[in-house]
Amino acid sequence: MKKNMGTIDRVIRLAVVVLIAILYFTNVISGTWAIILGIVAVIFLVTSLVGTCPLYMPFGISTKKK
Repeated sequence: MKKNMGTIDRVIRLAVVVLIAILYFTNVISGTWAIILGIVAVIFLVTSLVGTCPLYMPFGISTKKK
């Protein structure tokens, strides 16, 4: 897969993952919200580590500098 995420995009996604983890482990979020945000966090984590966002591809979006 072609990388289409820049460094800032990846860092922001990782920051969101950390924020969701903190909210979960401090019991601020629970139940259905915890499950939904947990899924979002996993998706953000994987896409930021891989450097490719599948949702960017159909729209031709790339935050990576050329």
